[in-house]
Amino acid sequence: MFGFLLRRVGLVLPALFGVALLSFALMRLVPGDPVLVMAGQHALNPQDHAAMMHNLGLDAPLWMQFVRFVGRALHGDLGESLFTHQPVLSEFLQRFPATVELSASAMLLAIAVGVPAGVLAAVRRGTWVDHLLMGASLTGYSMPVFWWGLLLILLFSVQLGWTPVSGRLAPEYWIEPRSGLLLLDAVLSGDRALLRDALRHLLLPAIVLATIPLAVIARMTRSAMLEVLGADYLRAARARGVPRWRVLLVHALRNALIPVLTVAGLQAGTLLAGAILTETTFSWPGVAQWLVQAIYQRDYPVVQGGILLVAVLIVAVNLCVDLCYGLVDPRIRHRG
Repeated sequence: MFGFLLRRVGLVLPALFGVALLSFALMRLVPGDPVLVMAGQHALNPQDHAAMMHNLGLDAPLWMQFVRFVGRALHGDLGESLFTHQPVLSEFLQRFPATVELSASAMLLAIAVGVPAGVLAAVRRGTWVDHLLMGASLTGYSMPVFWWGLLLILLFSVQLGWTPVSGRLAPEYWIEPRSGLLLLDAVLSGDRALLRDALRHLLLPAIVLATIPLAVIARMTRSAMLEVLGADYLRAARARGVPRWRVLLVHALRNALIPVLTVAGLQAGTLLAGAILTETTFSWPGVAQWLVQAIYQRDYPVVQGGILLVAVLIVAVNLCVDLCYGLVDPRIRHRG
C-alpha cells in the first residue's frame, strides 16, 4: 500500500507545477494594468507608475517573476494581496470554511440522493421510474448553474419567501466564529434560531451546487449496478436464500462503488467550477467569490496563490479517492 501511495504522489507534483505555470501565464494575458486599477480615478504620471511597478516587483522579466512565485510557494509564502496587503494564505483561510461548508453540503446531498436514485433506476430498468429518474438527471446536468439558481431564488425567496436571497446569516444574528463552519458553530452555541437561519441560507446554494454532481452520480450508479446485477455471484446469493435487500445493498452496491467513487472524486473540480457561479449568484462569501473579485482587480498574487491552493485541495481529494480504490479492491493497489 505504501508503494501505491508513493506512485500516486509522484504524479501529483508535475500536475501542481502545471497549474502554477498556467495560472501565472493566463493572468498575464488578461488585459489591464493592476497599478492603474489600484490608482482608480487618480491619474498617475509615468514616474509614479514605474515606481509602483518596481515596488510590486511587476517590472521584472516574466520568467523571474514566475521563479520568485514558485520559490516562495515552496516555502509556504504565496505573497500578499496588491489591494488589501494581507497574506494570500491568510485571506484564503478566512474564506475557505464558507466554501467547505457549501461544497460538503452539496456533495452530501448529491450522494444521499444520487446513489439511491441510481440503484432504484437500475432495479426498475426500463420502467417509468427509470425513465423519470434518468430524465430528471439529464435535465439537471444540462441546466446552467446561474440560471437554475435564479429560478430557485425567484420561486422560494421572492414568491414564497421561504429562504433568504443571499448571504450566510441574517443581519440580526451574530456568532463568534470558532471553526469557521457556521452550521457547526451554531450547533455548538446551542442557539436553535441561529441554526435554522443558517440552514435556510445554505439550502438553496447547496441544492444548486449539488445538481450536476447528483445527476452524474445517479447515472454512474445506475450503469455500475446494471453491470453487476447479472453477475453469477448475485444469482448464487439469491439461490442461497439471501434476502433481496442484502443482495442489492451489500453484494451488488459494494462492487459497483468503484466507478461511483471515481465520479465522486472528480466532482471536486466540478464543485469548484459550480461554486464560482453559485457563490456569485447567492453572494456567498467563499473562496470562489474571492477569486472572481481578484480577477476583476488584476490582483496577481491572490489569483495565482488561490488557484494553486485550490489545485492542491483537488489533488488531495483525488489522492484520497485513489487510496479508497485500494481499500475497496486490493487488485488495484497491486496493479497501480
